Amino acid sequence: MKKYITIFASLSVLLFAFSSCRKAFLEEKPFSTYTPLTLTDSLGFEASLIGLYNHTSTIFSWADQQGWPSVWQVGTDVANATNNQQGIEIPYYSYATLTSTDNAAARTWNRNYIMVNLTNTIIDGIENPATTSLSANGKKMVSAEAKFFRAYAYNNLATLFGGVPVISHALTGPKTDFVRAPIADVNNFIVADLVFAAANLPDIEAVKTNTKGKMYGRANKFMAMQLLTEVYLRIGKPDLAEQQAQAIISSGKFSLIKNRYGVKISQRGDYYSDMFQYGNQRRAQGNTEAIWVLEQENPTVVVGGITDNPQQRRVWGAAYYNIAGMALADSLGGRSIARLRLSNWVLYGLYKGNDIRNSQYNIRRRYYYNDPNPTYAARYGKQVPFTGPDTLLNICPSTTKWGAFDPNDTFGYAMIKDFILMRLGETYLLLAEAQVAQGKTADAAATINVLRTRANADQVTAAEMTKDFILDERARELIGEENRRMTLMRTGTLVERALRLNSNDASKPITGLTSKALLLPIPLSEIQLNKDAVLTQNPGY
Repeated sequence: MKKYITIFASLSVLLFAFSSCRKAFLEEKPFSTYTPLTLTDSLGFEASLIGLYNHTSTIFSWADQQGWPSVWQVGTDVANATNNQQGIEIPYYSYATLTSTDNAAARTWNRNYIMVNLTNTIIDGIENPATTSLSANGKKMVSAEAKFFRAYAYNNLATLFGGVPVISHALTGPKTDFVRAPIADVNNFIVADLVFAAANLPDIEAVKTNTKGKMYGRANKFMAMQLLTEVYLRIGKPDLAEQQAQAIISSGKFSLIKNRYGVKISQRGDYYSDMFQYGNQRRAQGNTEAIWVLEQENPTVVVGGITDNPQQRRVWGAAYYNIAGMALADSLGGRSIARLRLSNWVLYGLYKGNDIRNSQYNIRRRYYYNDPNPTYAARYGKQVPFTGPDTLLNICPSTTKWGAFDPNDTFGYAMIKDFILMRLGETYLLLAEAQVAQGKTADAAATINVLRTRANADQVTAAEMTKDFILDERARELIGEENRRMTLMRTGTLVERALRLNSNDASKPITGLTSKALLLPIPLSEIQLNKDAVLTQNPGY
C-alpha cells in the first residue's frame, strides 16, 4: 500500500509541475462528439461521399447472419429455404414467427437510417454558408450524389415499412420523439431528391473523368432516373415512370449484351452468362448494360476490399462437394452451401423453349463427378444421379450468377463479385410494367420482346401483357439479382403469388402468410426507445 501511495504522490507532483508550466492543461479538448463534424472543404466532402458506397455495401454483406440474402428470396414465389438454413430467414417463410423483434427488420431499419444521417451530414455541410471551397456547380454535384443515396434509403424504408419518420437534417443530439410521416409525404421527399439528383449528377461517361478513372461505380444521372422509375411505379404514376425508362433506353449510353465477351470468352458459356463472370461485371470491363455496379475488391488481394464477408455465393449455390467424387472447381462456381433452393415453379414452370436464361451456363441442373482421385475413377466424368435429399441441397439446381472461385480462399467464406444493382435489362422490365399499368399492352409486348429476342425466347403478344406476366418475366431475367421480396411488396403481390406458385414445397413450406407481410414490423426496440412520442406499429404486429 505504501508503494502505491508513493507512486500516486510522485505523479501528483509531476502533474502539478506540468500544469504550472502550462495554464491550459485543464482545458477540455474533446476528441469525439455526438454532434457530426461540419464539412466545409472538398476533401472532406469527397471522403464522406465515398463512405456512402462503403455503407451501401454493408446492406448486402452480413457474415454474422449468413442467411441474410435468403431473407429477401425465401417465402416468395422464387425460392425456398433448405435444411441448411442459418436462422434469420426463418420468419420469412414461417410467417407466424415474424414479429416486431425480428432481427432482419431491425437490421434493415438500422442500415437505412444510418444512410439517412450520413447523407444529411453531407447535405447540411454543402448548404452551410460557411462552405466556400466549392463552386456552385461543385456544390450541386455533391448534393446530388448525397440526395441519390438518401432517396435510395428512404425508398427501401417506404417499400418495406410504409410511412416512416422523415429526417431532413443530421441529428445533433439524442432524439426520442420520432413520428411516422404519411406515406405520401415520404414519397414526395424521395421524388424531390431523385429529381434533383437526375438533373445534377454527371452523365455515366463523365463519371470516369470526374473520378480520374478510379471508380466507375460512382453515381450517375441514370441511376437516379432508374430509381425514380421504380418509385413512380410504386406510387401509382406509371406515365412518369414510362418517361424516365424511355429516356434511359433512348439515351444511347447502354445496350443489351448479345455477344460473348470478356475473361472467359474462350471457354464454354454464352453471352448472357458472360455478364456475371468475375471480371466482366463493370462497364469498364465490357458490361454495356451496367447502370449501377457496386464495386467490390477481392479481400485476399486488396485489404479492406469488401465490407464484412458477403454470403451470396454460399447462399445461392449448391453444396456439391459434399458428394463423394465431387471436388471444388471454378467451373462449378467454387464453394457454396445451399442455404436456399429455387422453387419448383422457377425450375419447372417458368422457362419455355430455348430461353438462354435457362441454359446450362445460367441455371446449373446437372453435375458430373470431377474428382480425379483414383478412389473415384469408376465415377469420373459420369453424371451424379438425383437421389433422395441430395437434390435439395448438394446437387440442387441453382443460378450460376454468384459463382466464383478464388484460389486464395478455397473455403470460400467471402463472395468476391461486384453487386450489379441496376442494368438495362431491368429498365425494359420497368418500362413494360409502366405501359401495362396504362393499358398500353401492345407497347408493353414490344418492350418485352426486345428482352425475349435477346434471350432467344418466343415472342409474346399484347393479349399476354398483365402485371403477372411482367413479374414472371422479371423472375426469368433477374433471378438471383433482384430483391424479390421488395419487388413483390412494391407491387402488392407477395401473398397471392407466393401462395399460388410456391406454397407446396415439401422441405420448408410457406406457412402463416397473410396480408400483414406486405409491410415489415417496425422494430420494437425503436418503438421502446422513442419515449417522448408514439412510433406506431404496422397492422398485425
